[in-house]
Amino acid sequence: MASSPTRHSFNSFDGVELAWHELGEGRAVVLLHGLFSDAETNWIKFGHAAELAGRGFRVIMPDLRAHGHSAKPYDAASYPPDVLAHDGLALIAHLGLTDYDLGGYSLGARTCIRMVVMGATPRRLINSGMGLQGLLRTGGRSAHFKKILRGLGTHERGSPEWLAEAFLKTTGGDPAALLPLLDSFVDTTEDQLRAIATPTLVLTGVDDHDNGSSEELAELLRDARYVEVPGNHMSAVTKPELGREMADFLAA
Repeated sequence: MASSPTRHSFNSFDGVELAWHELGEGRAVVLLHGLFSDAETNWIKFGHAAELAGRGFRVIMPDLRAHGHSAKPYDAASYPPDVLAHDGLALIAHLGLTDYDLGGYSLGARTCIRMVVMGATPRRLINSGMGLQGLLRTGGRSAHFKKILRGLGTHERGSPEWLAEAFLKTTGGDPAALLPLLDSFVDTTEDQLRAIATPTLVLTGVDDHDNGSSEELAELLRDARYVEVPGNHMSAVTKPELGREMADFLAA
């Protein structure tokens, strides 16, 4: 088993070049990171990928369009509705995956839900750092992040906007690519969520309320287990408990 992740690339459904990182051998699990982040920051840096690889998984971690090592086009035409879900389905098709697990954090979790709504068939699903309201009404969070990107350098020190800008700087995010991406988000209806029969882990930081109630989401889903880990929306993904809970759920 490789001790460090390898990086690969492919052309998505519209020809845009996207990167993915891979670690381990065994059952495939595809993990999608959050907004302004990348696979390295969400999954590799704090040991979650290594935890899963050590439990016998082939961990596949794309850099979402406009993030990380993936292409960052500026034109709005490169960001049609549900573009990230289409990219995720394109990666699964490119890799020929038919029996796999799927999980994500924050925007990555919302994208996983959209992928399942659009026909993805993972054995198990992980929704981490995403609550019910963040799925039903994406416009509020989109507006919040547009405000951040359009006001860079003006946010009050210590404010949520300032903290998000500081995080964006650590990952080298490109505001000109991220802004059009924010218009691609699609709301998911309660009926669509109720129709999801995939066994799902709803995993959230105990102090994370950024996207509404994860507990209410777990109650709405047909087959969900709700688990809390330490931290808020920014810090929960840095805690080892997150990776352990994911591995325990997938390995059960």
